[in-house]
Amino acid sequence: MSATTADLDYDESPAASLAPWKKMAIFFVMAVGQFMALLDIQIVVASMSSIQAGLSASLDEIDWIQTAYLMAEIVMIPLSAYLAQALSTRWVFAASAAFFTVTSLACGAAWDLPSMVVFRAIQGFVGGAMIPLAFATGFSFFDGAEAAGATAVLGVMSTLAPTLGPAIGGWITDSLGWRWLFFVNIAPGAIVTLALVMLGRFDKAEPRLLLKIDWLHAASLAAFLGGMQYVLEEGPQRQWFQDRIVASMAWIAAVAGVVFVERCLWSPRPLVNIAPFRRRGFAAASVLSFAIGFGLYTSVYLTPVFLARVRDYTSLDIGSTVFIAGVFMTLSAGPSAWLATRIDMRIMMAAGLVLYFVSYWMMSSLGPDWGFWELFWPQAVRGLAVLFTMVSVVGMALKDMDDDELKDASGFNNLLRNLGGAVGIAAVNTWLITFTQGHAAAFDRALGRSGAARDALAGLTLRVAQEGGDAAHGQGVAAATVMGGVMRQSLTLAFDDVFRVSAWLFLACLVVVPFCSGGAMTQRHRHHAH
Repeated sequence: MSATTADLDYDESPAASLAPWKKMAIFFVMAVGQFMALLDIQIVVASMSSIQAGLSASLDEIDWIQTAYLMAEIVMIPLSAYLAQALSTRWVFAASAAFFTVTSLACGAAWDLPSMVVFRAIQGFVGGAMIPLAFATGFSFFDGAEAAGATAVLGVMSTLAPTLGPAIGGWITDSLGWRWLFFVNIAPGAIVTLALVMLGRFDKAEPRLLLKIDWLHAASLAAFLGGMQYVLEEGPQRQWFQDRIVASMAWIAAVAGVVFVERCLWSPRPLVNIAPFRRRGFAAASVLSFAIGFGLYTSVYLTPVFLARVRDYTSLDIGSTVFIAGVFMTLSAGPSAWLATRIDMRIMMAAGLVLYFVSYWMMSSLGPDWGFWELFWPQAVRGLAVLFTMVSVVGMALKDMDDDELKDASGFNNLLRNLGGAVGIAAVNTWLITFTQGHAAAFDRALGRSGAARDALAGLTLRVAQEGGDAAHGQGVAAATVMGGVMRQSLTLAFDDVFRVSAWLFLACLVVVPFCSGGAMTQRHRHHAH
């Protein structure tokens, strides 16, 4: 590459001078980086007990491994657009991949819980930049069918990573040990970093923007999103605002949120540009991005929790059951990309929301003995729903966006999807607790009034006592057996309730669809600042 070519920043259009093969290579490399960052959100979930034992941490403390990553990641997602504008997408993405690789090595070598939490926070922060920049680059590189295909590829990766993360993590921990959950990132992270550097420039940089950073805006953003993520992550298990720390973080997040919005509106150079929200279509698509995040992350969360807590499945058993959703997500990538270029994407979105409703409604009749085959079709329908909604919502949000606002718009789109997931998981956790308590209380009242239940309990007590020769022991075992059955059935009914409520929420989202930008994903009308 000549010096002249190397120094070009392509003032006309991002990637205007790149050969098609190079665009595809850059996009593929960025997609791999995005997949790594998303996979690491969930890869530790099935292995928390192993990490806890390895770091000599308590049960309450070990959750910080996940919380620290999520808090830091969600702060970086909206910041990535400003950094990419200042330093170029190429160098921000390459630096993110490089630091992600280094912090993965550090996480694997962590010697105690504090060191692990610090490394995980840094890992989440630097990894968060790769997620929105991959989507924005796909839209700036490609048009029409190619843009739809790129969105489908990133959509598959965005959904497969959290779906398969726990199963992959469980397998790695069983085979190699928990430290390899992080060491496996080193080789692909290094390849992504080097490949992106070697493939050359594809957009311009404005380093002078680094001298104009609104630090109050940066601090309020971090406190607002980080505090909100903490409240959503820790609230359900800490009784929400009854816990002093959760209540304090909620106040900090609320005050910081006001400052953040004020800076967005009045700062001479805001870190986060809210101009995309001037478009009604983008604002409506953002609401749907939030809803899709709710659906994606709650479904990924609820099914494994049901299999673990009600069916006592191992992480490997869970992985072999939930992979069906991933298979159907992958199979639907081609059809969803094809449809996106041929029909109004609002129709696709409506179809996806109805499929979500059908999937969740099917899950609302869960039984305590449900396994692979009972869960097959609900997961298959959900796999189709995920790609239909993912491709259409990204297309509606970004297809008419000016190039100067594309990275900000992509950042908001991904941020709201992540927030939807965080709110969704907090909501379903709270619902599960409330509904389980309600059903258990109903069972308790029914058992107290039932002579047949008392006779059955007396018979079970007598049988256990005869086998063990101890009446007190027999009574304790019998009571524990009955209570175990009651709690298992109560929890199953609570899952039914949660899926039923969620199903109606997806149907309610249909009212937002008409306000989105219409049309198929065709050639973009590009606009640039000069």
